[in-house]
Amino acid sequence: MRIIRVFSDQTLQEGSTVTLGEREYHHSIKVLRLRTGDAITLFNGDGFDYQAVLTVLKREASAQIQSKREGVKESPLKVTLVQGVSRGERMDFALQKSVELGVYRIQPVLTERTVVKLDSKRRENRMNHWRSIVISACEQSGRSVVPELLEPVSLSEYLQQVSGSDTVKLVLSPTGEQSISQCAELAGLQANVLIGPEGGLSDTEIEAAQKSGFVPVRMGPRVLRTETAALVALSVLQDRFGDLSN
Repeated sequence: MRIIRVFSDQTLQEGSTVTLGEREYHHSIKVLRLRTGDAITLFNGDGFDYQAVLTVLKREASAQIQSKREGVKESPLKVTLVQGVSRGERMDFALQKSVELGVYRIQPVLTERTVVKLDSKRRENRMNHWRSIVISACEQSGRSVVPELLEPVSLSEYLQQVSGSDTVKLVLSPTGEQSISQCAELAGLQANVLIGPEGGLSDTEIEAAQKSGFVPVRMGPRVLRTETAALVALSVLQDRFGDLSN
């Protein structure tokens, strides 16, 4: 029996009936072809799943919430993925897989080698698109808490923000002297992981990151694409400090 999970930004509570928004309606009715009487699980990011039954009319649908239960427990490891903005599907892939792997927060950063140019309009469009990727990944992976997606900032601005923080900070670099799996125990089970865009971070940027407390680490003997690096880094950290080994 498949479980259909749909995100809703509305207040959800047992016994209430909510009207599906445009996105939820399209996904549930137009794409999944659900009909009146079908079961659906709603979530709004509060950590709970809400079991509901659909009523489908000609141009709208509503869900009557029958019960509430605690969602899948979040990982004890809180990783902030500091991802250099890359083009199109590469960025989408990095966001999607990081959510599936339990990322806590995502901070897009603009670097020297970032090809994507974000004026105010494109920034808004990108953020809306990225949010849809994050929400879809939560729906697919069973997460009931939606990771925080921060507005993109320049790398220099981000480094100023975290300079002096005692959170473990790692920057992926092919010249790092230790591997990510050799990291010391993460203080407070929190880590910020900085990954460059396609083309990687410049030597100057890695040096600036080090001055802000980032430790250069490598991902084995091979150079990975930016989207692959995010997936591997989170997998290794979640296996050692998070919940993948459970």
